[in-house]
Amino acid sequence: MILHGFAHKLGDDINTDYIISGKYKFNTLDMKELARHIFEDIEPNFIDKIKPGDIIVAGRNFGCGSSREQAPLVIKNAGLSAVVASSFARIFYRNAINNGLPLVECDTSRIQDGDELEIDLENGVVRDLTGGFEMGINPLPPFMMKLLQDGGLVEHFKKYGGFSIG
Repeated sequence: MILHGFAHKLGDDINTDYIISGKYKFNTLDMKELARHIFEDIEPNFIDKIKPGDIIVAGRNFGCGSSREQAPLVIKNAGLSAVVASSFARIFYRNAINNGLPLVECDTSRIQDGDELEIDLENGVVRDLTGGFEMGINPLPPFMMKLLQDGGLVEHFKKYGGFSIG
């Protein structure tokens, strides 16, 4: 699984209310509608800057705050292909993988806003095509890759009638 897109760089401690403001997440279950308001409290009209496949790049503790599943679903429904961060809040990490959103932990300090990135999840490499460097990452375990390829845990269960990594 190779992902390709342009970096949209954010800082440290991006909480789930920054991803999707609480003023929206209780009004609808329509993730496409919620995605229109992604990162709105950090940067109004953020949705207008992104293209399908683009990648969020952040510092440490991405996804802290509440454990609601809307946050990774909004990122995915906005058309973003992955989040690369120095570290993730554990519950966000689990919710993201369960919902089919790839996450990559690595040092993001050299990645600049707008850099063209390529992420090879299976071989464990992040390439910054603009900056001309690459970083090794821990490849995802096969069961996580399978969940991501299937679109998340629910889609995986629908496909196999249960949990199967074979």
